[in-house]
Amino acid sequence: MPIGKLGKRRQVVIPKEICDELDLHEGDFVEVKRAKGAVLIKPKKVVDSEDVLTPEDEASIKRGLEQLKRGEYVDWDELKKRLKL
Repeated sequence: MPIGKLGKRRQVVIPKEICDELDLHEGDFVEVKRAKGAVLIKPKKVVDSEDVLTPEDEASIKRGLEQLKRGEYVDWDELKKRLKL
């Protein structure tokens, strides 16, 4: 079982093999919780609020994916002609 170490300023060293398995790198964010007398450290991905889809965007993407599944699409050259680009 890998063992970490609590250092100055409460910093915890996570063993390399665990970091590799979880694809954790310096500067990544983790959530730290107390759970039944133990400490749980869970990787967290931070998403910029500008990168979150609105419900309208999600619906539009869903419609587009359904159209693709049905084979309903226009290639790029045809789209440029239609848009007169």
